[in-house]
Amino acid sequence: MDEKPMTPQNADAWFVAEVLPLEATLERYLRRNWRDTDEIHDLRQEVYARVYVACVTVIPDSARAFVLSTARNLLVDRARRSRIVSIETFADMDVLTLESEYSTERHVTARSELRLLQTALEALPSRCREVVQLRKIEGLSQKEVAARMGITEDTVERQVSKGLRALAGALLRASHPIARPVAVPARSKE
Repeated sequence: MDEKPMTPQNADAWFVAEVLPLEATLERYLRRNWRDTDEIHDLRQEVYARVYVACVTVIPDSARAFVLSTARNLLVDRARRSRIVSIETFADMDVLTLESEYSTERHVTARSELRLLQTALEALPSRCREVVQLRKIEGLSQKEVAARMGITEDTVERQVSKGLRALAGALLRASHPIARPVAVPARSKE
């Protein structure tokens, strides 16, 4: 696939112009390939988040192919996770030697990345932060978040999208200190 270099000014414009118009195609694909229709909106949001994070680095030539490929990968990931045996099924926890597999440097790096993510999360507007925490950290469905917060599912969807874009931008700026922030298109206040 030929790829065009990304500039902060064109990432949002590309996403809005090329990805968002594919919503109906994406939803049809997800409905055809995922049995739980209650999860379709959540899956769509996850695809959007993955595509947006990827386009901040490189913009692919074919948005349609990239979106559908991302959706397929997401569905494969979800299917694999649903078949993973729970860790509680292990009778002898000494079999797991996870601590020795990770160096101190990896622990320090992971803690630093978590602090960076925490700082970026705390910088979000309060409602946006609460929606992202409920959806992405606590794992509530879009419908559950809307009911708990007394807002519409569309608002939940927009706030998650806004929050993930802001978090991705913060992480990108931290990993590439000379990178300029990605402009987020103006939207109605939520």
